[in-house]
Amino acid sequence: MPSSLRTLAVNEKARIVSVVASGEISRRLRDMGLVPGTEVKVVGRAPLKDPVALRLRDFTLTLRNNEADCIMIEKVEEDNE
Repeated sequence: MPSSLRTLAVNEKARIVSVVASGEISRRLRDMGLVPGTEVKVVGRAPLKDPVALRLRDFTLTLRNNEADCIMIEKVEEDNE
């Protein structure tokens, strides 16, 4: 069952299922590469838990929690590299 990106803990991986935003925020998230099928990993959080740092497609991106709430994900198992 999909949940919000905000629910991921540091070092957890997930695949984006959908983006439930509209208008300008939807376009901004898509432009940043946050589209269905993309794998993301939480690499850090600020001391007050906002913003969250994500690793995707060989770059790091930070999002505010209200933006992370618009991204529905499914957790994926960490592969042992």
